[in-house]
Amino acid sequence: MKILVTGGAGYIGSVTVWELIEKGHSVFVFDNLSQGHRQAVHPGAELVVGDLADKQSIESFFKKHEGIEAVMHFASRALVGESMRYPDLYVRDNIVQAVNVLDAAVRFNVERFVLSSTANLFGRSSSKPIDEDAVIEPASPYGESKAMIERILKWYEKIFGIIFCSLRYFNAAGATKTLGEDHRPETHIIPLLLRAAAGKKSMFTIYGDDYPTPDGTCVRDYIHVQDLAAAHVLALDALDKGTCFYNLGNKRGFSVKEVIDTACRVTGRSIDTSVGPRRAGDPPVLIASSERFRKEFEWKPRFTDLESIISTAWEWHNRFPNGYQDD
Repeated sequence: MKILVTGGAGYIGSVTVWELIEKGHSVFVFDNLSQGHRQAVHPGAELVVGDLADKQSIESFFKKHEGIEAVMHFASRALVGESMRYPDLYVRDNIVQAVNVLDAAVRFNVERFVLSSTANLFGRSSSKPIDEDAVIEPASPYGESKAMIERILKWYEKIFGIIFCSLRYFNAAGATKTLGEDHRPETHIIPLLLRAAAGKKSMFTIYGDDYPTPDGTCVRDYIHVQDLAAAHVLALDALDKGTCFYNLGNKRGFSVKEVIDTACRVTGRSIDTSVGPRRAGDPPVLIASSERFRKEFEWKPRFTDLESIISTAWEWHNRFPNGYQDD
């Protein structure tokens, strides 16, 4: 199958591209490289540098590359905290870019669409894993943008026959041997902890320790990026069954303090921490159930415990202490 992966030079997108190529698919990566890296793109994929905000740019891609059969849409602004400060960047940019690629897909008769979504759709905190029937109540403009894209996809299905799947997950983590997490700037908990353990960051800040959780810090689930990529490929293969929504998680959550303790064990180093104010848009507990996906696809994640997930990230960090060097 010929597949377009938007954001395919980014963290999750790049690992998914490798999974797709390993399965024998022909892959094209469309990325503006604002958060992606050339070095992360599989050598067997064709990288097209462009911006989805430019409607002509994505349409030119489809004109040049005939026969695209599916789109996997990862390109997105994805920082909860930033979305609470600059909501326009999310409720405008994320949605406009998704609509631009959808319009191009319709024009060039591409009927399959996989959306990389988020568990931030579910702003209501719950100590139990959240399934697909939970009420959608976004916790931030970022979550709202994904919720709106899902609603738009429903209309494109009804009007144009787009068959789509939306995968909702929270914290992707870990690394493969060659692909890891390297955002500029970095805001995610595990790479920040590893930088602190490596002496590249003097202090790790805990954003709030007065939440209604056992140790006062936020609780989240963590899913290995390779397991997440495999789930995206399975979802793509299942689009013949029709439109679908799935929540993806690891069945249990870990508090920020538990993640810190695990990172210290994995690295064998102490990590200095400080406590800062809560970040707007952070629910106390957010755990996404994956029972439906596991049952329907016999999906069995390879990395099921936090220590193994962080270990792969630490190994990548040690191999690439300065991250990607192509930018």
